[in-house]
This record gives sequence, C-alpha cells and structure tokens, in this order.
Amino acid sequence: MQADHVIRALSALAQEHRLAAFRLLVQAGEQGVAAGVLAEKLDVPPSSMSFHLAQLANAGLVTHRRESRSIIYSADYTAMNGLMGYLTENCCAGMSCSEDAACLPSPERKTA
Repeated sequence: MQADHVIRALSALAQEHRLAAFRLLVQAGEQGVAAGVLAEKLDVPPSSMSFHLAQLANAGLVTHRRESRSIIYSADYTAMNGLMGYLTENCCAGMSCSEDAACLPSPERKTA
C-alpha cells in the first residue's frame, strides 16, 4: 500500500462517525448495510451519513451498490487488510508474530 493511500484512509477514519460506520460495516460482513440503517444506528442525519460514507468510499475503505431504492455499503476488506499490513509491517522486528504476541518496540529503540 502506498503512503498516500494510507494517509487518505487514516484521515477518513479520524472522525467519530466515519470510524463508527466503518466498524459497523466490518461487523456486517460482505452483505453490507444500507446507508439509512447506518444513519439510524449512529443517530446521524441521513445527509450527514451520506457525506461520511462518501469520504470512506473516496479513501477506498468501502464499496457500495444499489439495491432497489437503497444504497448498500460494505467494508473493503482488501483495503482494510492492506492498511493494517502497512501499519504493522515492521512489527516484531520484521519476524513473524505469534497470534498472542503484542507488537512492542524493539529494545534498541527505547523512547524517552
């Protein structure tokens, strides 16, 4: 993943309603959630929710499709996994981490 895509994705997620919507979409799976349902669940006006979803789509984090009169949004798991991979690329000093291991700074990189 390129740095400009990472910056755009993190910027999109750096807002309370967008982060909450993205988390709901990740939980919903590939079937997705209608924009109106997301607005209701997050207690956000539909027009505001549309703006937030457009920002997530512009960042490449969600996809959408039309079903009848509804627009259904889904998390883009490839983009999400790419972002997570970028953020954790150097975790565990480049070695494979075990599932229960926390990503900690290496001993030679102590912070002040």
